[in-house]
Amino acid sequence: MTMRSRPLRVAGFSLIELMVTIAIAAMLLAIAVPSYLSQVRKSRRTEARTAVLDLATREERYFSVNNGYSLKDFDLGYGGTATNSSAITNLKVGGGYYTVTVTTPASATGQPGFKIVATVTGTQAKDAACQSFTVDQTGKQTSSPSTTGCWN
Repeated sequence: MTMRSRPLRVAGFSLIELMVTIAIAAMLLAIAVPSYLSQVRKSRRTEARTAVLDLATREERYFSVNNGYSLKDFDLGYGGTATNSSAITNLKVGGGYYTVTVTTPASATGQPGFKIVATVTGTQAKDAACQSFTVDQTGKQTSSPSTTGCWN
């Protein structure tokens, strides 16, 4: 009687199994990463909108007491220096992904007014749909280049 030896079982993955797994993971990443980045841009956009509306509220509060709008960031509750300038510029909001500028142009009727503009900076500039947000003393909200979805 001859003894038959049992074949050894090889444990592990074949190269084909490994390549299929890597291909599936790459496809999932190709879908997930752009979606994730889109959601991050939307959250930064929300921060900028909130900051713009907060500044508009602070301007209105200042106006109710002083009968005029302020161009001094410390008057509006943001730390800064007491300067007499024509605009508040380079106020960073939204984690530094937006720069806010506040100007106080007079309206066509000569009434005081303000215009607050948040403009994208840095990596947020890839948000092509909403490059800037604007609000004025009447509460009019606009965005550039598109108005669809930016203030929602």
